[in-house]
Amino acid sequence: MKIFFKNACYSLAGLLLIIFWSACNKDVETEIPPEIATFAGQSGGTFEITMANATFNVPVGFTTVAGTDRQINVSVSSPTGAVEGTHYTIPNKTVTVPAGQATASLQVNGVLAQYQSGRKDTLIFTINGGNDAAASGFSDTYTLALRGPCFEGDVDLNVLLGTYANTVEDFGGSAYGPYTTTISAVNSTSPTSGTVTVTNLWDFGWNPIVFMLDWSDPANRTVTLTQQAGIADAGTLSGTYSGMDVSVRPHGSRMGTFSVCSQTLILELQLGVTGLGFFPQTYTVNMAR
Repeated sequence: MKIFFKNACYSLAGLLLIIFWSACNKDVETEIPPEIATFAGQSGGTFEITMANATFNVPVGFTTVAGTDRQINVSVSSPTGAVEGTHYTIPNKTVTVPAGQATASLQVNGVLAQYQSGRKDTLIFTINGGNDAAASGFSDTYTLALRGPCFEGDVDLNVLLGTYANTVEDFGGSAYGPYTTTISAVNSTSPTSGTVTVTNLWDFGWNPIVFMLDWSDPANRTVTLTQQAGIADAGTLSGTYSGMDVSVRPHGSRMGTFSVCSQTLILELQLGVTGLGFFPQTYTVNMAR
């Protein structure tokens, strides 16, 4: 009798457990996410227009895959004033995403002639939706920066900082190098001029020499300097002048030049001994990375 009662209690407890478990595990409906048009999770890019017929593909797509073709409508604006048909072209602002795929691309064509003088533009693309799709709030705009080839009139002096391990020089027909010089400091003096400080000219531990750069005419960039003393012991030029002082000055008829695109400089100057005068030979230094 005791065993029967005990088994009955176990059966009743098991039944209650099953009922309780069933009540806690009701069917949950599967929620299907909405189909959203986006720029494939990307926020922007840079289009470097360096050749004719250059193109850039802006990624667009949906958050789901479908068995039929779908379309996404895109609009474009430019806060910098780029004009469609003049600075760029877009063959079709309605992008078709093929059946079975989630992404496609919007083609942008750059007009090279408009970007050969340093012009820079920004295009902002916005998704206006598509068939049976809404634009996503987190990826419905795309910013594209338009740039042309490197332009010598668009000078950032900071790119010239650093070492020039392939520096070669010539002093009156006597060549030397390669060796390492360094541009240790730069300073902007106007929108089209500045200075660079060059160390280790002559490859003999000379003190820094300051040169002036001018790019007011991008096709005729110049490098020159003012007369400077205290450069080094003149014994580094010749033992005859040991204990005296090296001076430098611009060459009367030769001007140096530079390129931010190739990061090279050509320095033209005269060397001298303070109090005695300057050597007639030109000291030419070609600095290259």
